[in-house]
Order: sequence, then structure tokens, then C-alpha cells
Amino acid sequence: MSDRSPRNRAPQRRSDPVRRVAYQVIRQVTAEGGYANLALNKALRDARLGGRDAAFCTELVHGTLRWQGTYDAFLTRCVSRPLADLDPELLDVLRLGAHQLLNMRVDSYAAVDEMVTLTRSELGQKRTGLVNAVLRKISQRSLEQWISTTAPRPDEDLLGYLAIAEAHPRWVIEAFDRVLDEGLEDLLVADNEPPRVTLVARPGLSDVDELIDAGAVPARWSPYGAVLDGGGDPGRIAAVATGRAGVQDEGSQLVAIALASAKVDGDDANWLDLCAGPGGKSALLAALVQDGQLTAVEPLKHRAELVRQNLRAIPGNHKVLVGDGTKPTWPEGSFDRVLADVPCSGLGALRRRPEARWRRTPQDVEELRPLQEALLDSAITSVRPGGVVAYVTCSPHPDETRAVVDAVLGRRDDATLEDARPLFPGVPDLGDGPDIQLWPHLHGTDAMYLALIRRS
Repeated sequence: MSDRSPRNRAPQRRSDPVRRVAYQVIRQVTAEGGYANLALNKALRDARLGGRDAAFCTELVHGTLRWQGTYDAFLTRCVSRPLADLDPELLDVLRLGAHQLLNMRVDSYAAVDEMVTLTRSELGQKRTGLVNAVLRKISQRSLEQWISTTAPRPDEDLLGYLAIAEAHPRWVIEAFDRVLDEGLEDLLVADNEPPRVTLVARPGLSDVDELIDAGAVPARWSPYGAVLDGGGDPGRIAAVATGRAGVQDEGSQLVAIALASAKVDGDDANWLDLCAGPGGKSALLAALVQDGQLTAVEPLKHRAELVRQNLRAIPGNHKVLVGDGTKPTWPEGSFDRVLADVPCSGLGALRRRPEARWRRTPQDVEELRPLQEALLDSAITSVRPGGVVAYVTCSPHPDETRAVVDAVLGRRDDATLEDARPLFPGVPDLGDGPDIQLWPHLHGTDAMYLALIRRS
């Protein structure tokens, strides 16, 4: 039978390649546990997408993942059966369509039509009717209208309202609310803003002027930081390509600089990064240690290799060990400074990890606590009397920050918590101390936490 028969008079239109790439990346994240930034970067390279196409694809992926929970609340009202009963790949198509309709400047007819075409291409013809019907319902209201008809009233349940309006799980909002006296909504808004690409010039190898000459602008707080204000690929900058500079959030730079700046008496040549992977802080510390050595410890071989790559341009006899930081293979008191940047929920980096807010659970925080305490205990044992430990997390959750510090110090009589605020010169809004909590809405950084501990 001819393809031009009355029932098939024209060949079916192919799906938009940019949307197809975005959908496939989203599937890698939701179905396979992938990380959005890694999966997206590879997909953009493989598909040879650049310029406006790459920017459009990035917003499709990050925005859909970031607002996933909110879109699910809307979709629940448009689908006749529970979302849990939908095939996961179909639900991802609906989320992707909802993001274009509600949070992007995409014509509603074009958005629905493109998603129907994508559905036909990826999932088959019989799924197109549901996608068409549901997305047409979504298109009948604006984002604000959907929020007002779906979320609780803010004067009756503010946290429930913010969970829908600002796309954060309620348990995360409750944790942030425990440590913030004010500015909760500002924090959630900041979490939904894509972060700028921040660079670090590794001392002795590069400087901020070189990064400025390459198109960056100085960072606000870090003397080694610069920002690619207009975005772009940092790998095009020679200093980054050769390892003399790197991509590193300003908050991560500040906590490493604080550890390196703390006063210690006597020897200061042996530094330890107890949880080193992937190695950004290791590289900055290795560049800062004067006539000394950094030992970087990482339990996973592939992440230890990333540490080695980050250290490749740093002169000196620095070591990377594959091992468990809770079980030191070195004598007690071997180091003058120790960084314990412990595994955590990552709730402080929701700007750059859009999938994390929906992937993490309160149980994750609870299960990480024993490891965090063990690593901090090991770090204190590893530092010499008079030396300092920086306990760091990329999370503001109180059960991962001060609660861990208090628990460990409560069991020891040889360590004290010191005021870390003087180690952040010029940085405002540092609170009452003695520990430090940085915030996206106040400092433009990830929500990094630091406690400075001295062994006595």
C-alpha cells in the first residue's frame, strides 16, 4: 500500500531534536538515577548542540527537574488516575510539556504540538491522545493561576503554600525554616535561579586578572574567584583547560580559604583533605600550602582519579590515597590542618542540582549522620594539638551541621569550637557564630556550612 493512501497522506513530522535530547536526559535522571549536569553536558556534546539550542535544552532539562513536584501537583488535577499509575516515561513527557507552558515563553499551541510529536516518536501513537488532552488543560491557566487553585492559602499554611509556589518538598522547607530567622521565601526563590559559572584561580599558577582577560568578572568575596557573567564554556579558558584554574562555587572557595587562613602555632606543612573527591577544594588547598604537602583521601577509585586530575597542575609532592577516612592509616596527630568536607544531602546546592530536592528524603539525612560524626571524629584525631579542623557540609540542614559538631565535641575533651567569622573578611550576614552558614539569597553562594575546631 502506498504511503500516500487516504489515511496516510503525508509523512509524519519528526520530533524537534532539542526537545528530544532534553527528554532523553530527563529520562536518564528520573529512571536511571543520573545527575542532570553530567548527563546534559554529554548529551549536548553528542548531539552537537550549541548556542541558543544548548541554552534552550538546558532550561528544558533543569527547569523541568527543578519544578517537578509542583507540576505533579497540577497534573494530578488533570489526569483521571493517580500519577503513580502512569508509565514513568509518559509522566516525564507531561512534566516537560508543563514546563514549556507555564515557565517558558513558548507558544501554547506550539508546545502542545511539539510534545504530541515527541510522544509519537518516543512512545508511540496511542499515547498522543492523553498527552494532547492533559497539556491542553494545563495551558488553560497561567502558573500563578495554577498555584492559587492548587496550593493552600499562605495565611493558613505558609510552608504548604511555598512547597507548591517555590517547588521544594515540604520537609526541606521545614528544615530551612528551623535555621532561618527571616528570608525563607527569598532562599527558595534563589534556589530556583540557575547559578552563574564561578571560577577559581589557583594561587601561584594563575590569578584573577588572567580570568578577567578571558571574559570573567571578579567574584564578590573570594580573592581567587571570578564569574563568567554571560555564561559560556569554561573549558575554552586556557587556565581552566590546563588545570591552573578550575570551576568552583565561591562558597567552596571561602571555606577552603578559611581553613588555610586560621592561625596555627609551630609546624604548618602537612595538610589533610579527609573526603577529597572530586578534588576542587583539594586543588585550592594544595595551591595554598606553603612548602608543604597535601594528602587527599577518597574511598572511591574513580573519584580519587578526579582528585588526581584536579591536582595535576599543582607543584609539590601531594598524595592521593584511596581509603576510608574513618579508618586512618596514619598516626594520630599527623596533620596541622584537616578539611572534613563530609558526604551530605547536598541541600545547599539545589541551584545547580535540580533533581536533588526530589531525590533526597529525610531518611537520607538520618542515615548520613553516623558517617558524618565518624569522619569529624577521625579528623580531630588526625590533627595535632594546636592544629585546626574545618568541618564542612554543602547543606544547611541543622541535623548535618551544628548537631553533628555538638555531638562529636560532646564526647571529647580535647577539642573546642572557635569563632570562624574573622576568617571571612568582608562577607556580611554571618550570624552570631561561632560557626558559619553561607546562603544563596544572602551571599550568592551555595549554602555551605563551616565549623572551625581546634584540638587542644
